[in-house]
Amino acid sequence: MTVYLLDDYDPSFPDANEADEDGLIAVGGDLSPVRVMNALINGIFPWSSDDEDLMWWSLNPRFVVFPHKARISKSLIRSCKKFTVKINADFAGVMDKCASVFRKDQDGTWITEGIKDAYCQLHELGYGYSFESYLDDKLVGGLYGIWLGKVFIGESMFHEVTDAGKVAFAALVSFCIHNEVEVIDCQQETVLLKSLGGEAIPREEYIALLRKYAINPFDPNH
Repeated sequence: MTVYLLDDYDPSFPDANEADEDGLIAVGGDLSPVRVMNALINGIFPWSSDDEDLMWWSLNPRFVVFPHKARISKSLIRSCKKFTVKINADFAGVMDKCASVFRKDQDGTWITEGIKDAYCQLHELGYGYSFESYLDDKLVGGLYGIWLGKVFIGESMFHEVTDAGKVAFAALVSFCIHNEVEVIDCQQETVLLKSLGGEAIPREEYIALLRKYAINPFDPNH
């Protein structure tokens, strides 16, 4: 498979199905809102560390949650009552918390300053959403992502108190059902997301869902 070098002035992407076996499809480019949105709408996402060139990925299979099939247990519903849940009260704070979480399978974080700036710009434009859990007015759990029509592109989640991240996810599921969102993209499988109803689907199926349900607000034909 070919790994493409992106043009600095052309925000388009190659076909995600041309990604290599690890999911790498392209390097280079920038993190402008238009380019990031073009990536997401085509099943591609940025994922690098500060000391690496900007890299773009499309995993196969893709891990997703269909909101109506999400598993929100009775114990989680009880936990929800312990927290105050907010939407978009502290988007940047959620990103900072997600970036600082220790993950045993990762060396450092992929949520670089460039990623933070890019996604905060998308938040300011009305497309970045955060779902937050609070205890005693302290942010203790949350997740963030991008809302594109009937698709929510989940990016990262954190918790500092038991169930706080799950409560934020339950809030996302409720939001998606209320707003007729058909699929939550989780990018890759984790034990937590699988327990919440996540499932792996072929990349081709995921891209077909994007073409059916996602809306790119930067598309001149939209």
